[in-house]
Amino acid sequence: MIRVMLVDDQELLRAGFRMVLGAQPDIEVVAEAGDGLRAIEVLKDVEVDVVLMDVRMPRMDGVEATRHITGPKVLILTTFDLDEYAFAAIKAGASGFLLKDVPTAELLSAIRSVHAGDAVVAPSTLKRMLGRFATYLPSEAPAATAELTPREREVLLMVARGRSNLEIAAELEVAEATVKTHLGRVLAKLGVRDRAQVVVYAYEAGLIVPSHRPNG
Repeated sequence: MIRVMLVDDQELLRAGFRMVLGAQPDIEVVAEAGDGLRAIEVLKDVEVDVVLMDVRMPRMDGVEATRHITGPKVLILTTFDLDEYAFAAIKAGASGFLLKDVPTAELLSAIRSVHAGDAVVAPSTLKRMLGRFATYLPSEAPAATAELTPREREVLLMVARGRSNLEIAAELEVAEATVKTHLGRVLAKLGVRDRAQVVVYAYEAGLIVPSHRPNG
């Protein structure tokens, strides 16, 4: 059973999500909060696997709250005109972001994916955000990249380009379990928690240059 917490200042929206999620045999809404500060307080007493987090809320917004959450996976709720919030949330530790009007099937898939350890970030969307904020990215690679082996660096770049573990395994002609091992070491050496942050890290480190051309 996937234990979900809803964090949004709109009670009506929480009720809608609660109804949808409650109908699933493998998902249970175990907690709710109307702002980030309250969410952090509730998480001290309730076991949660995935937090569905709104961005703009009173007292403490979703990005700041995400920085304080270390156990559960966080999925950020955003809109097209709030790309900067989604970008900041991923850097803060979120495992991905969804649009507030996301179709039910995509919402359920996203919750199950992050619970399984994957990140929910469309590569094209993240590239668009990074291209928009490229001027703010540092020009020098962090020192941690020097600790990566050639194969780990290769896996990092493939992940940053949106490849799945299965696709990477096929291209490198290794077992998928081997790719998972390499990726685990990349996460540990870089001090990041999931694939979403690996992508951000690769762009910030200058390992991949954001494109400024609009996506077709």
